[in-house]
Amino acid sequence: MVSDTVVEPYNATLSIHQLVENTDETFCIDNEALYDICFRTLKLASPTYGDLNHLVSVTMSGVTTCLRFPGQLNADLRKLAVNMVPFPRLHFFMPGFAPLTAKGSQQYRALTVAELTQQMFDAKNMMTACDPRHGRYLTVAAIFRGPMSMKEVDTQMFNVQSKNSSYFVEWIPNNVKVAVCDIPPRGLKMSATFIGNTTAIQEIFKRISEQFTAMFRRKAFLHWFTGEGMDEMEFTEAESNMNDLISEYQQYQEATADDDVEFDEEQEEREAYEAEIQNGGI
Repeated sequence: MVSDTVVEPYNATLSIHQLVENTDETFCIDNEALYDICFRTLKLASPTYGDLNHLVSVTMSGVTTCLRFPGQLNADLRKLAVNMVPFPRLHFFMPGFAPLTAKGSQQYRALTVAELTQQMFDAKNMMTACDPRHGRYLTVAAIFRGPMSMKEVDTQMFNVQSKNSSYFVEWIPNNVKVAVCDIPPRGLKMSATFIGNTTAIQEIFKRISEQFTAMFRRKAFLHWFTGEGMDEMEFTEAESNMNDLISEYQQYQEATADDDVEFDEEQEEREAYEAEIQNGGI
């Protein structure tokens, strides 16, 4: 994480504790990944907050594009939740965007569905500072924008899955959701927004957990929080919840279709969650 706040590990851990329990979908975007994109992909010598905010805005406007524009195949936030969240606690998504090209190189890069698909799955285009190749995708959503054929989109997405099948869990068949919106973003002929629910996201939680533990063991800066009425127990609970989350992601990363693991409890949770969404509880 790139932050100018010393107590960021405390703030992040306490936030994640709430996000696990009280949100349905969480899009993880961090400064470290945004700076990496600006330096390495966009070749910006000194990125401004405007550059970082632009990356966030194009990504999140891509996520919500189907709410705002007509398309051949739409996916609103509720559809996303139903298709992307196999277990209620595992709702932390890694977003990405394509095309991302340095200004001087734009004329040399063809904008095709194949190119967008390839870029979209590239670790360099992810807005979260963890490598998807270190985990496996539970589910993926891809939102394409611009004039393109549904058939070509399906073909390219199938090709990516076939060539990289080891990076997708085999016990969730058809785990890629596609949406196509006819209206491209301003200034582009076509674009693609990527949303991945990957077990690799545990990397950022592990990083925060290590920083949190190092400070909390010595009770560094804790007086600022307890002075405002917080209790040490809240920190211990938040740390424990985040470590449980890391263990859950690891469990499903290692799970296979042949495992004798009993998924009954998770299945019941899943069905209750879907019922709540269908009843408008989301």
